[in-house]
Amino acid sequence: MSHAGTAQQTAAPLLEIDGVTLQYKTSEHLVTATRNVSFQVYPSDRFVLLGPSGCGKSTLLKAIGGYLNPVAGSIRLKGREITEPGPDRMMVFQEFDQLLPWKTVRQNVEFALHASGRLRGAEMRERAEHYIAMVGLAKFIDSYPHTLSGGMKQRVSIARGMAMEPDVLLMDEPYAALDALTRRKMQDELLRLWDDTRFTVLFVTHSIEEAVRIGTRILLLSPHPGQVKAELNSIPESELGTASQSALEARINAMLFSH
Repeated sequence: MSHAGTAQQTAAPLLEIDGVTLQYKTSEHLVTATRNVSFQVYPSDRFVLLGPSGCGKSTLLKAIGGYLNPVAGSIRLKGREITEPGPDRMMVFQEFDQLLPWKTVRQNVEFALHASGRLRGAEMRERAEHYIAMVGLAKFIDSYPHTLSGGMKQRVSIARGMAMEPDVLLMDEPYAALDALTRRKMQDELLRLWDDTRFTVLFVTHSIEEAVRIGTRILLLSPHPGQVKAELNSIPESELGTASQSALEARINAMLFSH
């Protein structure tokens, strides 16, 4: 946790969520998803939003993505208020079908760069190839999505997001639909990618174990409507699989489910 701690001491917050209340309408109700939520994300944080289903985690991520405006409070990235989507925030969703099926792996990653106006030509091709290789898919660069497994499709989505080199990568339960072995492999890959590039990630999950493995910091949200219960540091990677992990998971479980 020393890296996260150092970042917080030497850098201004990258992302500031300040007293945010979020609401959305269904056909019958006005739903309050979160109430007065505040937290800060620093450069190179692996920041996890953890809580039970329906606590507003995904709604918060959508608001940070610029797809939903708060009814109270503010969301700022690098000091500027977020009011709309932008290439400085890239989202990776749970669904495998985030790719354009008529485009190859290479073309899917290049398309995001081209459509956003970020890069063109040789520079775009080199950037796409670099991040596709980083997620271990260089041999599949000219394959189409229907030939890939679910885990491989998620890797393409992550490569596409990282190729944009956003200020923050937003990940909404990206491994929830994977089997347990593939999920663990993808978690390990994400940690390896982070070791290589130190990108900032905001990760949503309702799995305590995943939060402890992925996060440098973990925000606990109460059941609906989501409110901040606590913010904790996770454990160093070297302590994963030890009694420290079991103790932290037990502590989080008690905090989430105590009344």
